[in-house]
Amino acid sequence: MFVKVCGLRTAGDVRAAAEAGADAVGFVFAESVRQVTVSEAKRLAVEVPDGMLTVGVFKGISADDAAEMTLASGMGAVQLHGDYPVEAFDVFADLPVQIIRANVLRDGTDVRVGAFGEDFLLLDSKVAGSGEQWDLAQLDGARPSGRWILAGGLRPDNVAAAIAAARPWGVDVSSGVESTRGVKDRELIHAFVAAARSASV
Repeated sequence: MFVKVCGLRTAGDVRAAAEAGADAVGFVFAESVRQVTVSEAKRLAVEVPDGMLTVGVFKGISADDAAEMTLASGMGAVQLHGDYPVEAFDVFADLPVQIIRANVLRDGTDVRVGAFGEDFLLLDSKVAGSGEQWDLAQLDGARPSGRWILAGGLRPDNVAAAIAAARPWGVDVSSGVESTRGVKDRELIHAFVAAARSASV
């Protein structure tokens, strides 16, 4: 089970995710309580151990600007969150980064992984980072295959059940491992990764 811990803002957050064994860490460039600057993300990316994917998360930012910020901060992947057109993903096609297409599952959502040229598909709740879970029954008849990541309202105490219901390739957490909004909790990060790993056995 691939595990991404998103919305990190401090070196302590990065260390906690690394110690817990997460596969990827996300840095939010979009407007958010978890937002970081390019320089902050670059500094934090240096703390990330080899083999762990660094992801820049963008929403409401043009693809050209996102590409510039991704390269400047040294991210290994870009996550475009929301209704970006396929042309936006073309901007990243020749760049040395992996691509995550993040969407809400609704009528008409293309759930084919790679449909926009992305490496991963992420399905999230309507309000990203809100801690709100969404109805996983929506996946009936619209379940992706391949490298798709479940997000939205996941916590250490519900991730195993969500994995059993959704059968994703990976999971993504942000608010579910926070002591207060925007503040990550080391113990919750460890508990989440452990719960996700045990559920996938």
